[in-house]
Amino acid sequence: MLLPNHLLTKARSLFPHTSQGKIYLNHAATAPLSTRVVNAMTASLRERSEGKLETFDLDLPMVGECRKLVQKLINAESSHRIALLGNTTDAINIVAAGIPWKSGDRVLLSNIEFPANVWPYLNLKRLGVELDIIQSTDGKVTTELIVDGITSRTRLVALSAVQFLSGYRADMAAIGDICRNRGIIFAVDGIQAVGAVRVDVLQMKIDALAAGAQKWQMSPHGSGFLYVTEDLQSRIQQKNVGWLAVADPWDFYNFDQPLASTARRYEGGTLNFPSLWGMHAALSMLLEFGIDAIEEHILSLTQQLIEGLSCIEGIRLFSPIEPHERAGIVTIEFARNVAEKDIFRSLAEQNITVALREKKVRFSPHFYNSPEEMAIVLEATRNCLGRSQM
Repeated sequence: MLLPNHLLTKARSLFPHTSQGKIYLNHAATAPLSTRVVNAMTASLRERSEGKLETFDLDLPMVGECRKLVQKLINAESSHRIALLGNTTDAINIVAAGIPWKSGDRVLLSNIEFPANVWPYLNLKRLGVELDIIQSTDGKVTTELIVDGITSRTRLVALSAVQFLSGYRADMAAIGDICRNRGIIFAVDGIQAVGAVRVDVLQMKIDALAAGAQKWQMSPHGSGFLYVTEDLQSRIQQKNVGWLAVADPWDFYNFDQPLASTARRYEGGTLNFPSLWGMHAALSMLLEFGIDAIEEHILSLTQQLIEGLSCIEGIRLFSPIEPHERAGIVTIEFARNVAEKDIFRSLAEQNITVALREKKVRFSPHFYNSPEEMAIVLEATRNCLGRSQM
């Protein structure tokens, strides 16, 4: 179901590029910043430059509010379970490096994960940890493949909620149940899901969720979060500790105090306040429109793309068709006689921004994109393909 016209108009008014003839469908890479984000960041920077100059009394309450916004977005049990971090990689490394591994322990992941969800675990080989790599089928990492890949030594399952190339959306609740029942840590890369579709860490029994915020959360670069359960936090042997990680950071000379009891312990040092002001504004915007409404709108747009692209000769859908198996990504590949780079460049020349990945073209619309834009993109793609085959 699409957003009602008045809400879609309101959403589009927050993104100036929509009035400039630009159609942006690359949110799976990085999102444009809304006027609310730009205004929030600009106000913060101006305050530091020509206002109060010292703004900790404004910044610190905002940080607490930002954790609460993340809590609402993913239905975490408490904002105390949220650490604000710079990117997905930093968040994953806290978990991967902190678990007390034993030689022979195994991590299960797939062959189509984005590298950010692979290298932190590859780095564990030096500790004797082995990786079991699932061979995906048609860009899908199904529950059945996960079950078949689990061994008696599997300690952790690392999985993207939504795959960055195929756009396949895993059955997180089913996989979470399997992992929880077998005492396996379920660590999720949520960057292609959070902000686009509903993610419920409690219902899905996710132990750790890492997500940079620059994509579907529509936040500035250098912002993101880690969700971690209290149980998993108690088992992580923290490798990096900063002055803000302790129970009372302002008790400067007390070096006997414990680490913070919350996930704040992973934030370490001074945070990137300008980016977090932007993240605060972006998440507030998404929650205002409602993540369920946003998901339905995105799925309607991707359905329109799937139906339209399926009718164009010379195109093969690489993304799944079923709504429950996809989120905001629709990826296509072409016949051998088609140069995908030419299609990509031709669309760019028409102010249509998509992504070129692994010789495939990827479309990823968000909640402010319109069905009229999808129709324009479909016609442009059809024409580009026709010219490339002449």
